Amino acid sequence: MSAHSPLLDRLFRGPIGVLFDDEHRLQRMLDFEAALSRAEAKTGVIPAAAVALVAAKCRAELFDFQALASAAASAGNLAIPMVQQLTALVASEDPEAARYVHWGATSQDVIDTGLVLQLREALDWMERELHVLGDAIAKLADRHRETLMVARTLLQQALPTTFGFKAAGWLDVVARHLERLREVRARDLTLQFGGAAGTLAALREKGTAVASALADELRLPQPDAPWHSHRDRFAEIAAVLGLLAGTLGKIGRDVVLLMQTEVGEVREPSSNDRGRSSAMPHKHNPVGSVIALAAATRLPGLVSTMLAATTQDHERGVGGWHAEWETLAEIVTLTGGSLLQMSGVLSKLQIDNQAMRKNLERTHGLIMAEAVATRLAGQLGRADAHRVVEQACAKAAADGTGLRDALASDARVTQAVPIAELEWLLSPRNYLGSSAEMISRILAAWRQAK
Repeated sequence: MSAHSPLLDRLFRGPIGVLFDDEHRLQRMLDFEAALSRAEAKTGVIPAAAVALVAAKCRAELFDFQALASAAASAGNLAIPMVQQLTALVASEDPEAARYVHWGATSQDVIDTGLVLQLREALDWMERELHVLGDAIAKLADRHRETLMVARTLLQQALPTTFGFKAAGWLDVVARHLERLREVRARDLTLQFGGAAGTLAALREKGTAVASALADELRLPQPDAPWHSHRDRFAEIAAVLGLLAGTLGKIGRDVVLLMQTEVGEVREPSSNDRGRSSAMPHKHNPVGSVIALAAATRLPGLVSTMLAATTQDHERGVGGWHAEWETLAEIVTLTGGSLLQMSGVLSKLQIDNQAMRKNLERTHGLIMAEAVATRLAGQLGRADAHRVVEQACAKAAADGTGLRDALASDARVTQAVPIAELEWLLSPRNYLGSSAEMISRILAAWRQAK
């Protein structure tokens, strides 16, 4: 049911892609059918003798995929021909047992719950991989608490910071995503079972008992009512994964920018074939970060489709439900591929301390202008202090000298600040604010979040 390219799946999706291939999709739908037969036997709706045979035929390898695909084009969904094939498989051995296949359910029950089972596996995988990613970032934040670098705003040098603080910022967001994944897993991965119009009327007085037994069989929460045309659960999962992909793309963009030849402060892990150029032997391209950026570029449109699909009609939607099937699978697999790539990048990210120091000194002290202006404001007032330091910056740039010399030649500065203190103010290590404290808080929060 996918237009994915086998040649590109490993690049963009990684191992999580198998959870949404056709065989896995079908097997999770069949898992619903097997669990339904067990639940209905336990509640006395169908004969217990039918269960073993139905369950034995709920194996994807027994099904004709080509016939399923052909029939789905006419039926409008995959569940109808699947149930027909399952019924025929059971009937080939016991026509009486075949009568009880899919008893009281509807196509949307099996498709939605099958997708919920796929999503549960995917979110379990993502949570584990988020731990890997977060631990890798935590090591960077801790190891580089004091590794000075320049902070950049609007792509221009701004103030001194540390690479540890930059990494801690990434970790802070990753911890929130871990919390979000746990929340949506608990809130949104629920059983879908309502029958033709959501009332379970075909099961008469046994409807809620069967639903409860089915939820137990599948180890899924039982919602208060079916959600056939209320799609907020799947839309929320899509939105949360869109946010995660956006964060991974933001981290990837930071890495790409720091890897630029003119910056050269970090480097993605390399191997004999990773990041090579087909034309330029000298290049080392940021492969993992590029994949994360590609996913972050594609996800917003996919998430918007899921949001648009929430406006469904009455008790069963026209087209909106169908629009979700491949869209949600694409969202999950692209996010999973991005997560895997960035875990690999950050687990072995190479840091060039010397390049960071060189870039920090590139402006010959101009990035310390705020520190001096803040100190002078106490004597000169904020506006005048800003003007004095701004003039010194212009003089330093024009003369090709450092900010220290320009400030030291201005009597307004030296009368307010002793030279020794001026030297202290111009040291980047003395203008890191509360960054060290914030790093410690974020690392402690990550340990608690895990």
